[in-house]
Amino acid sequence: MEIKKLASLALFTTLSLAVYAAESAVPPLVPLPGIKLGLANIVTLILLRHFSCKDALLVLSARILLSTFLFSQAMSLIYSLAGGFLSLLVMAFTLKLLSQKTSFLAGAMGGLAHNIGQLAAAYALTASPGVLAYLPHLILGGVLTGLFTGLCASLSEKYLIPHLKKG
Repeated sequence: MEIKKLASLALFTTLSLAVYAAESAVPPLVPLPGIKLGLANIVTLILLRHFSCKDALLVLSARILLSTFLFSQAMSLIYSLAGGFLSLLVMAFTLKLLSQKTSFLAGAMGGLAHNIGQLAAAYALTASPGVLAYLPHLILGGVLTGLFTGLCASLSEKYLIPHLKKG
């Protein structure tokens, strides 16, 4: 891996971890578990559009591991991995299938997939059908927050990417 690319990916990892930390310090928008903005996914969307899926996976994995180690409990690692990896796959597929210009739609699909992945992990761990009662709320929350992060990714690309291409 060339030095410039490695430095860029380290920068994106740091940025996503900082965004995650800042969002973790803010109280939840709604009093339901699992619904938050997911602002660190802005970085994942940018990576999917301007780098490779492999690079996005590398940064996402590093962020999940570091954020779990620094800010969460060990149990949250399972939920974060399930939601994060499914979200990444769905966002990559959405961008490839439709167009690279559909960050807002990829964000919505990624938010939905993230919540479904976490719910599937919760069901697998607890074997309790009661966790599925959250599904309607998580669907709505995932789509709305994903639309927001997709829009933020589109807007931030206008300022971030030109600086990366210069450097």
